[in-house]
Amino acid sequence: MNILFLTPLFPLLGAIVLAFNPRLPTRLAGLVGVGSVGLSALVMVWLNVAFYSGADEGVTQTLWQWVAVEDFRMGFSLYLDGLSLTMISIITGVGFLIHLFAAWYMREDLEGGPGFARFFAYMNLFVFSMLLLVLGDNLFLLYMGWEGVGLCSYLLIGYYFESEHNAWCAFKAFIVTRIGDVFLAIGMFLLFAQFGTLNIQELLRLAPEAWGKGDLMAEVAALMLLGGAVGKSAQLPLQTWLADAMAGPTPVSALIHAATMVTAGVYLIARTHVIFELAPMTLELVGLIGMVTLLIAGFAALAQTDIKRVLAYSTMSQIGYMFLALGVQAWDVAIFHLMTHAFFKALLFLTSGSVIIACHHEQNIFKMGGLRKTLKLPYACFLIGGAALSALPLISAGFYSKDEILWLAFDHGHTWLWLGALFGAFLTSVYTFRMIFIVFHGREQIHPHAGRGLAHHVPLIVLAVLSTFVGAMIHPPLENVLPAGPDGQYGHNVQLMLEVLAAIVAVVGVGIAAGLFLGRRRLVSSLTKTKEGDRLWRFFNSAFAFDWFYDKVVVRPFLFIARLHRRDWVNSLMNLWPGLAMMFNGILSDTQNGRLRWYAAVMTGGVIAVLVLLLLL
Repeated sequence: MNILFLTPLFPLLGAIVLAFNPRLPTRLAGLVGVGSVGLSALVMVWLNVAFYSGADEGVTQTLWQWVAVEDFRMGFSLYLDGLSLTMISIITGVGFLIHLFAAWYMREDLEGGPGFARFFAYMNLFVFSMLLLVLGDNLFLLYMGWEGVGLCSYLLIGYYFESEHNAWCAFKAFIVTRIGDVFLAIGMFLLFAQFGTLNIQELLRLAPEAWGKGDLMAEVAALMLLGGAVGKSAQLPLQTWLADAMAGPTPVSALIHAATMVTAGVYLIARTHVIFELAPMTLELVGLIGMVTLLIAGFAALAQTDIKRVLAYSTMSQIGYMFLALGVQAWDVAIFHLMTHAFFKALLFLTSGSVIIACHHEQNIFKMGGLRKTLKLPYACFLIGGAALSALPLISAGFYSKDEILWLAFDHGHTWLWLGALFGAFLTSVYTFRMIFIVFHGREQIHPHAGRGLAHHVPLIVLAVLSTFVGAMIHPPLENVLPAGPDGQYGHNVQLMLEVLAAIVAVVGVGIAAGLFLGRRRLVSSLTKTKEGDRLWRFFNSAFAFDWFYDKVVVRPFLFIARLHRRDWVNSLMNLWPGLAMMFNGILSDTQNGRLRWYAAVMTGGVIAVLVLLLLL
């Protein structure tokens, strides 16, 4: 385990080399960018071997003493247990495949132009920040990684900064996630004030000794941590940035949605699960937020025309399932779904990138069609990834993780959350296969050119295999890290019945999507042409108009107040006294002009003034 520090070090070194050599040749820049994450992935493999060989307890590696103020000591320390090992496996493993695909994608996208090294410098820094986040043994180190992924998301979403729209999308992501970061910082301050430490394992040990279940301070601390989690993981009410994050290159979308950033909030809640167990009201809120978000995102995905925005809302929905799992205390299942989601969501995003390049940078699904004849590998990958996203029974990885969430929500007594999640699964099948049928079936409207090369094929094939039941056979080592949750209420027969019901719902959703979106789509066209149908479509397309609401309630009032106080009267009043002092100083300074006659006249005037005052008095 003494090589643990190499896992984040290699991507950091890669980012430094690329940042200081922005004009590296394309092939060399790609080699550094992809190779550094590949080396990190190799270290991850070695750590897995060592961990499963017997070191199943948490291991801390202190690199140096970082902070020493009176009795407070904090080292720059990395902590490895089953949870962090699972996370670094996802980050480096899936991240390496995304980097490898990006080497092909950006070469096609930039056509050999500048910016290749800059792109991989940002990507490597992104991976380093996420690894720091999940490996940090204290909340301050976690927060550094937390802010690092926020910075990198801004740089990568706004990578094509020449476009004002892209720049604003990056700015929006940065600002919205900063709101959550403030709540997380407050939570850190509160925990430090209560326990005098930021070491996560110490906090989890001390919290049950100081707080009882339902204690007000426990609820407040958990609520602050939840505020940070909903910002990074794009959950209600801070979910509006995620769809606009599609302004970045497609591999960036894959990295944000599959291996980094949006999973950070899920990891934070799972890592600090003891605090949330002491705060039952906040834990209920976690599940409720997850359910509402997955439903909003599901309806929004039904009305999108951009292939990447459909996938963006699907990510929001799937993270909602993870939050729901955390809220019903299905801790290990939430991380299991995080893992399977990383496989099929990376597959779907990378495949969408292949389709976009093949269709000459076209992203509107209604301008595609009939692509299955030419893009055979992307079509197969979309079917496999779509099946996993829709949780089609037995064959897909998503079936084994999502249905486990549905079962445990019901078994732990959260019937309403189960019903919402079941309806969300139906929506997922409909919008996923709506996209597949529109893009790959019907009349061909564009002449695509299929992607070629190992950098294009290998990531798609590997992720396609992992998105099947093969990926579900990987079981994260979470037994000694996360609790099992409350005892269930029902037996195996009820579980089997609910799993069959969920499978039927998923298959019915595919059938309805086929009926609505295969062929000429007359029913859908007629519905959207009505006044009510058009309004409903616009409402769903705007994701329930949250951007409009925030613009009216927050942005415009803020700008009005800023304009109103551009010349703040309080500030003007405070500036009055310095202004008077400067005025009198100027008058007195003018009297010192160096002219002898002037000085004599002033003295004479002064004497006369004194004599007049004496006579009057």
